[in-house]
Order: sequence, then structure tokens, then C-alpha cells
Amino acid sequence: MAPERTHITPQMRDIVGLELRRATSFPITDSDIRRWAIAVSYPEPPPRLFWDAGYAANTSHAGIVAPEEFNPFAWMHQPDPDADGSQGYPPESALGLPVPPTTAVINGGIEVEYGVRMRPGDVITSVRRLDGYSEREGRLGLMLFTTTADTWTNQRGEVVKVTRGTIIRY
Repeated sequence: MAPERTHITPQMRDIVGLELRRATSFPITDSDIRRWAIAVSYPEPPPRLFWDAGYAANTSHAGIVAPEEFNPFAWMHQPDPDADGSQGYPPESALGLPVPPTTAVINGGIEVEYGVRMRPGDVITSVRRLDGYSEREGRLGLMLFTTTADTWTNQRGEVVKVTRGTIIRY
């Protein structure tokens, strides 16, 4: 019986769960939130929850909050002198392993789970980890599915969101 064909090595299984990248935002300002809300609402005016402190104080949020899709890393984040600049991709290379011998990469999609809302003054930490590997035969050959999980927390340790992204290599 021939050995089963796989891209996933024992060393790759060993790195599942390891951190690929970490970033920390600058403190979020009410102006950051307002500009983001204007941009994503255009040409309509943004919801008052994102810019009117008096209105927002009387909502269930008890103050201005950012839209859930707000990205405090969109323009810049605090510099990390220890970062290697790889952004954690490909994950094997970022963690010191050989990259699987595939020839194509496609986006396999993302899913997002939201937690607490971001507010003015929050400092967000993003930690991206290698979440797992799986494989499946396709028309073009053996496909390697690689999933990462990017968890954002605020300065109180509350989860803001978790984004799981999948890439497909074959």
C-alpha cells in the first residue's frame, strides 16, 4: 500500500497554535471613529452612535462606540522593534519551517465573531495565530487549507473580535 500523500508534516502539526504576529494600536480617538463612520456610510450621513456623544450616552452603549468593522490598524500601529516584517505569511516560513511545495494560493474566505465594541481611548492588541491545517483532493490536485485566527483585545483584556481566515494552496 502506497503512503498517503500529504503536505502536512509532523513539524507543521507542531506549530499549530503558535503566534505569527502581534501588533498594538495607538489609542483610538473619537475623531478616528467619526472619520471611519463617515467613510463607510458615504454618501449617507453616519449613524449618530458614532459621532454624537449626547445621543450615544443615552443608548445601550452609554457612549460613542466604533462601527464593528472599524480597523485601528488601518493607517499605522505602534512600532515593534522585534517584528521581522513578515506579517506571519506564509506561516511555516514565519515559524522557521520549509514552505510546502505548492504553486498557487487563493483566498478561502474569512469569518468574524464580534465581542465588545471599540471605544475612544481603547488600545487594541492583535495576536494572529496559526489555527490549523486540513487537506482535500480537488480537480487541480491536493489542496492544503491553512487557517489563522486573529484575536483583537482591548486594554482591559476583553475580546473585540476574532477573525478566522483561510488560504488554500495547491
